[in-house]
Amino acid sequence: MNAADTSPPADTSPPAGAGQPVSASGSVAASASDAVAVAVSDLRVHFPIRTGVLRRVTGTAHAVDGVSFTVPARGIVTLVGESGSGKTTTGRALVGLSPIASGRVSMHGRALDEIRREGGLPRLAQIVHQDPYASLNPRMTIRAMIREVVTVHRTAPRERTGERVGELLAQVGLRPELADRYPHELSGGQRQRAAIARALAVEPRFIVCDEIVSALDVSIQGQIVNLLKDLRRDQDVSFLFISHDMSVVRHISDHVIVMYGGLIMESGPCDEVFAAPRHPYTHALLAAVPVPDPRAPGLRGEIRTRAEPPDPAHPLPGCRFQRSCPFATEVCREGAPPPTVAAGAPGHTLACHHADAPDVRAALSPKGPSPKVPSPEIPAAESPSPHPSPSPSPSPSQERTTAP
Repeated sequence: MNAADTSPPADTSPPAGAGQPVSASGSVAASASDAVAVAVSDLRVHFPIRTGVLRRVTGTAHAVDGVSFTVPARGIVTLVGESGSGKTTTGRALVGLSPIASGRVSMHGRALDEIRREGGLPRLAQIVHQDPYASLNPRMTIRAMIREVVTVHRTAPRERTGERVGELLAQVGLRPELADRYPHELSGGQRQRAAIARALAVEPRFIVCDEIVSALDVSIQGQIVNLLKDLRRDQDVSFLFISHDMSVVRHISDHVIVMYGGLIMESGPCDEVFAAPRHPYTHALLAAVPVPDPRAPGLRGEIRTRAEPPDPAHPLPGCRFQRSCPFATEVCREGAPPPTVAAGAPGHTLACHHADAPDVRAALSPKGPSPKVPSPEIPAAESPSPHPSPSPSPSPSQERTTAP
């Protein structure tokens, strides 16, 4: 028996290195190949700009302009960023719904182009869209839609098709009596569960979740998030979760990738990115999250940024965040910053020329000069009330760490 036969299975090994950039050649170390579900190297997605009556091509929109990351087996990696940052386009490209201009994508050690030529991509990767009402067939019942997927892809014997449909509905928490209803007869959370069940019907190993909780209330969001975590634990499924809700991201993610203007600004373990963001854009995203206390300026204070999104049709040379960054200098306008490993934080990468500058690190540090969130406690100088006062509410930082 050789050494490969005696090595532990990939499922039991921790998903180390999630979200770290792949080498320029797109190669992945052989020792970690079994633990990587998806490897993306220098992915670029460009769309033609057509104008005029004849719809001639007059330009190119650089939706995704060179991103590299990995999704570990049974891991949940999240893409965050503002609208137009390239999150959804990246996810659609991984499942074959957006054209790839250049770059390399592999799933479980096989190139995406090879998988598509063999017709095996639908069985390997699926996507759950943001609006389940638009993605589900309004003329078919939930049972009929899932049965069709099971029959076409032959994931169960013909005599067990009905039983398999019932298993999938139970797996996502839908009652059996809901199977014969149409999408418009279900609530938003139930429709999203039906869409997840349909994606699971082909038994994929990788699922892209594109803003699947953005239109749901908080209680239903928590149910869907917990469902994904259960599926990750019980099955050999990896997830690329796309969201702009930072509270949901903090609850579900193993690794966070921050995108802006089609590029990755920062990438690292979820707890590290939330506790100590190293990029000014990441800091701005976290500072923009509403805080329950209206007197508080934000979770980490305020760093003034200018809201000037980049133009994908005419990307500027240098850093994409240069127009909005308060720390931008001439070097930021001359060349794009390469992804570098953050000092003292292996596995945490960022693209910033001034990441190690003392003034930048002091401004972005939670212990720096940024104003702190005021405490809800009564000042000591205030005279005590004759009536007992209610117990103080938890601080905003405590409330924001709870599940969505």
